[in-house]
Amino acid sequence: MRTFADSAADFVPAVERVFGAKPRVLDGSRAVQLGALKLQLEAGERELWLIETHGPLEHRVAMVKVDGSIEDALRAAKGVVERG
Repeated sequence: MRTFADSAADFVPAVERVFGAKPRVLDGSRAVQLGALKLQLEAGERELWLIETHGPLEHRVAMVKVDGSIEDALRAAKGVVERG
């Protein structure tokens, strides 16, 4: 029997733990919205993109590599957001 690890499965609960807010789930749990910030997993869950949203417009601010724990990548993303 094969076992598959899906790092995205813990994405939404991890966002809640790290950012301390309940996100709006977008795109089948691969993207979430926190106010004007969108966090999106891409490239087979190896990249976490931070995207500013202003109505229909989006601006990609930064990308954080996901190496191992999704929670570690979210902590790094939170640091990027806090530094501005």
